[in-house]
Amino acid sequence: MGRDLLPEATGAFGLLETAEIVTGLDLVIAVDTSVVHLAGAMDKPCWVLLPRVGLDFRWNDGVASDWYPQLRLFRQREAGDWDAVLDEVSAALRGL
Repeated sequence: MGRDLLPEATGAFGLLETAEIVTGLDLVIAVDTSVVHLAGAMDKPCWVLLPRVGLDFRWNDGVASDWYPQLRLFRQREAGDWDAVLDEVSAALRGL
């Protein structure tokens, strides 16, 4: 099932509008964007999809965030392999 997340479809043209949407969600799944940090600051569960290359100082090499305890990190094991990351996320969703 797809969902249009463009600002025109959601009405979220800034962080305040995005925060209002995040408030109503049980879980946020996103790549490393401001939405991840917003969800973390709001204490919302969030799963972050991260690339293998270009490791960012903000994210450790584990599955938990040092910055936001409610975030779970899903990192590529091989550069460019998003399919494996999405398979892992799908399995985790089925486990909820």
